Amino acid sequence: MKTFKENLKKQQIPEGRVRRIVRLCLRLARIGCVLLFLCAAAVVLAGVNESVFPADVLVVPGNQVYIDGTPSQRLAARLDRAADLFRQGVAPRIIVSGGRGKNGVDEATAMKRYLVAQGLPAEALIVDSDGVTTRETGRFTAKYMAEHNLHAALAVTQYFHVPRTALALRQGGVEKVGGAYARYLEWRDLYSILREVPACALYFIEVK
Repeated sequence: MKTFKENLKKQQIPEGRVRRIVRLCLRLARIGCVLLFLCAAAVVLAGVNESVFPADVLVVPGNQVYIDGTPSQRLAARLDRAADLFRQGVAPRIIVSGGRGKNGVDEATAMKRYLVAQGLPAEALIVDSDGVTTRETGRFTAKYMAEHNLHAALAVTQYFHVPRTALALRQGGVEKVGGAYARYLEWRDLYSILREVPACALYFIEVK
């Protein structure tokens, strides 16, 4: 009767085949890394290649707001960029869109308060407190613009987030979409850029 070790030895994959499998896996991993890098580069290039033109609204997606209602540096940079464009006369309205953070603070309301403190007129600011995702921001904006017979919007956010925000606006039904990015960089951008690759892909294939 054959021993357990003898049976196990017969079932083992030949060493040459193991090497081939390992080489194949490594080759696929390298290809995957190259594709990820190329897609990430495409996202960045699309974001920094601004498309700014006279529009009906500027759209600023939300981000972290502290418990005292102060926008994070990342969000403040978005709002500052939108305020600059507003003062330049690029658009007469700004949609501030965000949800309620874990600390219970309404992002959109805090964003409006920040812009009013910068001297912008409250009547020019449209608050969307249900913009918990970029997709929801796009839907609200498209609905608001359709109701007010508006046609052109500019997404104002971080450079890596501009492509997905613009895509959400187009898929929501906005006729003409451009984008401008906030002048703010941080190390966290490296993670955010990589995250945007699958996020953008999902937006392309997601059924509305």
